[in-house]
Amino acid sequence: MTRGGHIKERTAPERRCIATGEVQPKAGLIRFVVAPDGRIVPDLLEKLPGRGIWVTADRGALDKAVGKKLFGRAAKQSVVVPETLTADVERQLAARVIELIALARKAGQAVAGYEKVKSWLMTGEAALLIQASDGSGRGKSKLSNPPGKGTYIGVLTARELGLAFGREHVIHCALAGGGLSRRVVEEASRLKGLRKDDGGSAAGKGTKTT
Repeated sequence: MTRGGHIKERTAPERRCIATGEVQPKAGLIRFVVAPDGRIVPDLLEKLPGRGIWVTADRGALDKAVGKKLFGRAAKQSVVVPETLTADVERQLAARVIELIALARKAGQAVAGYEKVKSWLMTGEAALLIQASDGSGRGKSKLSNPPGKGTYIGVLTARELGLAFGREHVIHCALAGGGLSRRVVEEASRLKGLRKDDGGSAAGKGTKTT
C-alpha cells in the first residue's frame, strides 16, 4: 500500500536485454547463464544457478548478442558462445511448447483433429486454437479463433504438433482454458520470435490476437 493509502498494483518482473538495452517483462526474454566451463547456456525454466543474462526472445536480438560478443561483456568474464546457440534455443523452445501441449492432452485439456476441435470451438470449451504452420491455409481458415486476445498459435509444424499427441502429424489442436494454456501461449510467443521462414518473417501466422 502506498503512502496515500492506495493499493499499489503488482507489476511483472522486468529485466534488461543485453542486445537492445530495453527493460521489459521477463516473460518476453530468454535467460542465459555461464556454465562452470565458461559456456553460455540457455535457461528456459529460469532455475539454473548463477547470474542471469537476458536477451529478448527475438532472432535478431540474439544474433546481435552473439555477433557483438555481448555475453562476455555482460558476464564480465571470458565466455564460450556455441555457434549453434540461436538454433539450440529455438529447438529447446519448440520442445517446451510440445511438452506443455502433451501435458494438457494427458490432463484431458487438449484435443486434436478437425472435428473434435470444431466441436470444442462450438461449445466454447476451447480457449486456444493451435494449427500447424505448414497446414493447408484453406483447411485452417474453416475454423475461427476463440474470442479474446492470444487465442491462436500457428508456429509449430504438423510434425511437431503430432509429437504432442503421439501421432505422425496434427494440423488442428485446441486447448481448454487454464494455467497450461497460458503457459503454452507464453512459450509459443517466445518461439515465434526465434522462428523465421525463408522470407525472414515469423513462420506461419505466429501467435495471433483478435
